[in-house]
Amino acid sequence: MTPLAASLLVAALMFSIGLAGALTRRNAILVLVGIELMLNAANLNLIAFWRYSPHPEALTGVMFAIFSIAVAAAEAAVGLGLVIAIYRHYKTTDLDQINRLKG
Repeated sequence: MTPLAASLLVAALMFSIGLAGALTRRNAILVLVGIELMLNAANLNLIAFWRYSPHPEALTGVMFAIFSIAVAAAEAAVGLGLVIAIYRHYKTTDLDQINRLKG
């Protein structure tokens, strides 16, 4: 197995674990963890394709990965802020109990 195929296999496993975690969990924080795992799998793909490209000196994959990490950090900050606000209002982070977003 080539190193690129191994990297893509690990990224696919990470993405599928994150997707399963985001779709099956009831806790809002664990859903955010699943989404972060999916974003990290995408970053691994970006780095793997950059590393095994014909011109790895271009650093395009690294720039895309750094941009993706910045977006993931902003997503985590906003997501945790929303979870805290919802917890203060409903006193739970269970997504099944929060069935309406009504003032």
